Amino acid sequence: MAFSADELRVLRRALATALNPAPLQDDDVQDCLRLADSVDEAVREAGRERAFLLADLVRYRQALPGSLTGYLALLQDALAAGHDPTADDLAALRALRSHPAAAALLARCQVLAERSVRARLARVSQAQARTAPVRTAPAARTRLLALPGGRAADEGSKPSGPPKPAPKAPAPGERPVPKPSEVFPPRRRPVPPPPPEERAAG
Repeated sequence: MAFSADELRVLRRALATALNPAPLQDDDVQDCLRLADSVDEAVREAGRERAFLLADLVRYRQALPGSLTGYLALLQDALAAGHDPTADDLAALRALRSHPAAAALLARCQVLAERSVRARLARVSQAQARTAPVRTAPAARTRLLALPGGRAADEGSKPSGPPKPAPKAPAPGERPVPKPSEVFPPRRRPVPPPPPEERAAG
């Protein structure tokens, strides 16, 4: 893209204002707007020319091998305009590799195609890295400590078995209730009889 002398002066003033902000006069603002419109129009025109060039390239490729010279020239122009070689371009050049110019252009297109694939894969990887959820390690579990009081304390204070009634004291003048051992004395084991020899001796 080429700028005229007037456009370069406007561009220089715009860059100076961007570096050192200062109020612009109305004429300077209008000049910057006109320059921006010119740049936009040039970009649109370049896009149209590139579309026409690629359309011609397809037509010449379909007419191979008769259009060999024109196809190679168009392909070189398309590469200079930023065109990435397609699979059809590589296939056509492989079929024409017996021609020295086609063989040289094939080697160049293979390098450009490989570089384009790597750049595309790098962009995909970066996009996936930005959208992938961040996984964090689970927090370490803390041990639960028994605090004083609460249910554990209540359970510890409860008796293990059913409550036993407290012995009732007898009223004054009332006989105490005898114990089972007093009512039913323990049975004594019977004494075995002496052996017959002792009875005979006696």
